[in-house]
Order: sequence, then structure tokens, then C-alpha cells
Amino acid sequence: MNSQSSTMSGLPVNSGVSDPGYNDSLTRPFYWSVWRELWENRSIYIAPLIVAAVVLFGFLVSTIGMPERRRAVLLLDPAKQRALIGQPYDVAAMMLIFTAFIVGVFYCLDALHGERRDRSILFWKSLPVSDLTTVLSKASIPLVVLPLVSFAIIVATQLIMLLWSSAVLLTSGLAATTWTRFNLFQQSLILLYSLIAIALWHAPIYGWALLVSGWARRATFLWAALPLIAIGVLEKIAFNTSHFASMLIDRLVGFAPGAFDFGAQSKSTINSLIQLTPGRYLSTPSLWTGLAFAVAFVAAAVRLRRYRGPI
Repeated sequence: MNSQSSTMSGLPVNSGVSDPGYNDSLTRPFYWSVWRELWENRSIYIAPLIVAAVVLFGFLVSTIGMPERRRAVLLLDPAKQRALIGQPYDVAAMMLIFTAFIVGVFYCLDALHGERRDRSILFWKSLPVSDLTTVLSKASIPLVVLPLVSFAIIVATQLIMLLWSSAVLLTSGLAATTWTRFNLFQQSLILLYSLIAIALWHAPIYGWALLVSGWARRATFLWAALPLIAIGVLEKIAFNTSHFASMLIDRLVGFAPGAFDFGAQSKSTINSLIQLTPGRYLSTPSLWTGLAFAVAFVAAAVRLRRYRGPI
């Protein structure tokens, strides 16, 4: 018995030489923490699926009379043809991207507050998972998981739209016109790049929401929004300027000028991979400033979770 105990106590604890699972010991808690968030927050994928179903229903209704409209579109110049034929697909993508942003914000506002409200934080803190791992797993949902989920749903939605429009136009001999004007593979690459750019640009928004979620006792949305509104109103009254409000607006929608090259086009349309400018985007000072604030907010949220208890 003593020999067995001595043998067990002699196993290396930190070296990991004889432990085949040591290499995964750091990533496994994070991996299962992310899965926990998906299990507990089904809106992460259900909300985009519902929006996709609504978009598809609207598109199916709009295909009534499509052959006649398509013949009229084909009389226009090639640029207008691509714009008009691709418009429903762009609208579907924008609707789902907006949905992912809303889901991400409200998820972050409840991510740390919810476990304090239902007192489940006592159980989760009893597990051998650090506060850093827990908060990072929650931050990965809007920054990594939601963009990937949105990408898969958007591509599937656009493919269904393409197949249905081809079926509607088949009898009129115009089925190939959609595929030649809308390159699904190219648009999917543009979409993936756009989702990554948007997630990085919105990182401080998600970080701020996580920080408020870990601090506020109730009404997390009001605590997240009211300080920002108050700062903007105070600046306007005191200095008659709107720099803070302009900064907030830019943080919401200002990623495009750095991420894409629109050239002399009057409309913000992306039709080619040549218009993607990742180098210019990654060298944008506003991007790195926002990421620095996001890191600070997440670090503060980790510290708050360490010392905060149930509500």
C-alpha cells in the first residue's frame, strides 16, 4: 500500500512527461468553456437561423414575376446588371451580419451578469477553470464563433437563393444569368474577410459590454448605454462639439474605408477581391486603439469576476 502510494505521489505533476493529456491541459478548459456557452445560449445560432428563414421567405415571394424583371435588367450595362442581380444576396448578408452584431452585444451584456443573477457562478467557480479562461471563452463568442456561424448561414442562404432563382428562371432560358453575374465563391471570400474585419473593429464594443456585465447588478443595457450618452451630451453642452459621438459612430460603421478600396465608385459595393485591402486595414491606428481598449476591458472583466459574487 505504501509502495503504491509512493509510486502515485512520485508522478510528475507539472512536467507532463508521463501524462498524455498534458499538451491539452491548457486548451481543454477553454474548449469546453466555449461549448458551455453554446449549450447555454442557443440564441447564438437560433436567432441567425430565424432571420435567414425570414429572408428566404421574402426572397421566395419576390421571385414571382422574376423572368420579366430579369429580361429588363439584362438590357442595362454590365455594372448595373451585377448590382441589381446581386442586391438580394447583399441584403441577405447585411441582415444576418446586423443580427450577429445585435446577438453579440446582448450576449456580452448577459454573459457575466447572468451567472451572478442565477447564482450559478458559485458552481462554475468551484471548477478548476480560471477566471481568465472563463472570460476569454465568453469573449470568443462574438469575436470568433458568431462570425463563423454567420458565415456558414449566409453562404447556405445565398446558395438556396441561387438554386431557387435558377429553378424559377429555368423555363425562360435565363437560369445561367444569376450564376454568371453573382460569383458565390468570390463573394464568400469577400464575406469571410468582411466578417473578420467587422469583428476586430467591434472588439471594444464587446469588451465594454462584458465589463458592464461583470459590474452591474441590474439593467446592464442601461449601464452600458447611459454613460456613453452622458459623455456625448456633456461634451456638446460644455464645448459645443460632437467628437465623442462621431467616435462612437465610427466605431460602429467606420471599418469599411480601411478594409476596402471603393475607388471612385459612388456606392459602397464590393465586386472583386482586388478591392480588399487587409494591409491598409491592419495599419489603421483606430483599429489598434480599439483593440487596446478591448484588451483593457476584458482584463478588467476578469478581475471583476474574480472578486464578484452572486447578486
